[in-house]
Amino acid sequence: MEFFNLDAIDRRLLEALQRDASRTNQQLAADLHLSPPTCLRRVQRLRQSGLIAREVALLDVDRLGAMLTAIVEISLDRQDEQSLTAFEARVAPDEAVQQCYRVSPGPDFVLIVTVRDMPAYQALAQRLFTSDANVRNVKAFFSVRRAKFEPRVPLE
Repeated sequence: MEFFNLDAIDRRLLEALQRDASRTNQQLAADLHLSPPTCLRRVQRLRQSGLIAREVALLDVDRLGAMLTAIVEISLDRQDEQSLTAFEARVAPDEAVQQCYRVSPGPDFVLIVTVRDMPAYQALAQRLFTSDANVRNVKAFFSVRRAKFEPRVPLE
């Protein structure tokens, strides 16, 4: 993996885009005291380099109605690379899985999943965990309140 060398302007641009990527190039340039062509050129370079992987809209889950978020710990019977990769490849594409981490020590994986309700979670558990003979243990923690959700990456 190739690392990208960021200067102070790149960092400021990335910070601003992480806070609000919906601003126009003119607004972004004005906020960062850059000329619009320079700002556009730098943002395009950051996108082409892969540092900006994608831009998405963050939804207000409270306004969508009841949703159930769970932090799920998964332990597998076999932890060889092939088994870990196979499990990851099976769960990561599922729409309910928002985040998937291979972790150590402790469980093999930690997933953040969001579903409509408990029946939807039970269907997810059957689909992803129960049907997999290599899954040894599943421990789910259900969120009762989200105190913070911030997808920003600290750059300092």
